[in-house]
Amino acid sequence: IQYTEMFFRPIRDLSEKYNIMQTAMASSERIFKLLDNKTFVRNPESAEKLNGVNGSIEFKNVWFAYNDNEYVLKDISFKIHPGETVAIVGHTGAGKTSIINILTRFYDINKGEILLDGINIDTLDKRELRKYISMVLQDIFLFSGDIKSNIDLNNQEIDNDKITKAAKIVGADKFIVELPNKYSEEVKERGATLSVGQKQLISFARALAYDPKILILDEATSSIDTETEHLIKKAIEKLLVGRTAIVIAHRLSTIQNADKIIVLHKGEIRETGNHQELLAKKGIYYKLYQLQYKDQEILAT
Repeated sequence: IQYTEMFFRPIRDLSEKYNIMQTAMASSERIFKLLDNKTFVRNPESAEKLNGVNGSIEFKNVWFAYNDNEYVLKDISFKIHPGETVAIVGHTGAGKTSIINILTRFYDINKGEILLDGINIDTLDKRELRKYISMVLQDIFLFSGDIKSNIDLNNQEIDNDKITKAAKIVGADKFIVELPNKYSEEVKERGATLSVGQKQLISFARALAYDPKILILDEATSSIDTETEHLIKKAIEKLLVGRTAIVIAHRLSTIQNADKIIVLHKGEIRETGNHQELLAKKGIYYKLYQLQYKDQEILAT
């Protein structure tokens, strides 16, 4: 039996290496396709200037496709008033992330208009537009350096007072001051030495330090302990105060207080309303809520 295993081991190794090579080839193909892509979002020749932003956002009959005619967003229309919190929910692939990608002009839309304070964002300089928007993504990226540089991202306009104030507001200061070097504590690549909750709190402090008018929050799906979840919930509440916020929601229990909930299904808006209104409709949102509620009951038992 041992001789047989030894005979087949090189063959198994070869098949494993072949799979790795296939993955590498697929990855390199995507990288070169991206490098060869000439359709990057360009700034207009004479961009309009923004003198402050109130935070009003409006989508007017927006159509968007990553590939020609394969629309991932179809005739999307909604309005968010300054200071409102709007949650976007839907199954995986419904188009939630695509809405964020086109609002921040990582991609340009195919048809329709996106307005910021009544101004078409296509007429704005990308850098000018993004100055007023902060994003907190579920896949948090921390850089090699220290905690301070991961909050201010080496922006000279953000001084130590702003960093400390932001960290205190979101509750990150509590664990930072307990570290040997406090805000100068070394951070490994991607925050390898920090917990999931600590990384999230640092990302909240980063967003708050820039004092954005518009906050985009892609809610984390990572499993965390109850105490950390409570800290993060409090931090989010403080982040949202006085800002227009778009929350990509994965746990419906966290968005019950949103001013408006938009339900996406296969790239289209199927339902709009607050938590109670959507439950009363007994449509897609109701089914999603029931599924999550049952899952929580199973976990509890």
